[in-house]
Amino acid sequence: MNTPSIQLGLKENWKQFSILVFVNAFVGGMVGLERTIIPQIAEADFGMAAKTAILSFIVVFGITKAITNYYTGILATKFGRKRLLVVGWLFALPVPVMLMEATSWNWIIAANILLGINQGLAWSSTVVMKIDLVGEKNRGFAMGLNEFAGYIALAVIAYVTGWIAHEYGLRPYPFYVGIGLAIVGLTLSVFFVKDTDKHVLLESTTRTVPKLKNVFWETTWKHKDLGSVTQAGLVNNLNDGMVWGLFPLLLASKGFNLNEIGIIVATYPAVWGMGQLFTGSLADKYCKRTLLFWGMFLQGFALVAMIWANSFLFFIVLSALLGVGTAIVYPTFLAAVSDYTHPHQRPQSIGIFRLWRDLGYAIGAILTGLIADQFGLIAPVLSIGLLTIASSVIVQYRMGCSKKTFESKRLGFSI
Repeated sequence: MNTPSIQLGLKENWKQFSILVFVNAFVGGMVGLERTIIPQIAEADFGMAAKTAILSFIVVFGITKAITNYYTGILATKFGRKRLLVVGWLFALPVPVMLMEATSWNWIIAANILLGINQGLAWSSTVVMKIDLVGEKNRGFAMGLNEFAGYIALAVIAYVTGWIAHEYGLRPYPFYVGIGLAIVGLTLSVFFVKDTDKHVLLESTTRTVPKLKNVFWETTWKHKDLGSVTQAGLVNNLNDGMVWGLFPLLLASKGFNLNEIGIIVATYPAVWGMGQLFTGSLADKYCKRTLLFWGMFLQGFALVAMIWANSFLFFIVLSALLGVGTAIVYPTFLAAVSDYTHPHQRPQSIGIFRLWRDLGYAIGAILTGLIADQFGLIAPVLSIGLLTIASSVIVQYRMGCSKKTFESKRLGFSI
């Protein structure tokens, strides 16, 4: 079992780790394909005005991805991470074609079901495989690199598709990018990615974390630390679902053109992605409760401040602040879940966390759509901003610091 050829650590597994980072960039790019232009397509091509109806594509994406995350966690140990990754890419292949050729909104919905399955299988698999490879020491940094790759690609593709749509029209040209992403992502996964089952066996011989009695309920809420992380993850994606669906419409209502909207919309995931190169390693050094509190609080502050924004520069600054807050919490979420779970239960616990986190997309889209239809575009921004601040308070008063962060407490980083 403990053979010389199998070692844990970022340095020891840098080649395979780098391939997985590259693959996850293509996974993130598939979401960026929709980030700027689908709400515009809803209004321009299908004459949709109700915000609840427009946000329906995010609802089905979020629910599908959430359920797929859950089953990926269960199936990863049984069938292997690589197999699930490859299957995830097979589901991605039809998505860009369906989006460019859609003759009704139902085709957009169907494409987002497939995209949700792709994201649940592919992103979850790359996350778990990277955690398997690096062991405990650099887990936060590893998650930072993983999320950096995914969300930088999302931001780049969001900007590129916005620019293409501005220059050449909403369809079909922006979606040609997606065809390339899916083909390259599948090719890399089939021929270059290796499974990590032996790394899991190696870590399980040395890990002393006790197994959870009921993985689902303890990850969901009963375990104070895991439950605190899970509710913050749900609220994080709830506000991201609002930003995804309503932000382009809010900006359009303020007179910004598609190119300007693409830049503002891309700023948030760009800062989110770039920031994780630095924030990921913080989760290896400092109290995760502190990082989650300040990250969620900063997100809430930025959202509430958008109520008074009118200028291009103001929105850029607030989008950047929102990205910083999200960059702080995203790698910390996964590192924290890994800290409190046994290696054999880790895929399932991460899958449950990601189930609730990505249900936030659906909850956010439904909630903000209903509020927007009733009260206008400002009301959901205020509501979700305040909810995000409330989530940060729950983290602060319910979560503790793991033993690995005792030194950060002594240095004064725990509040």
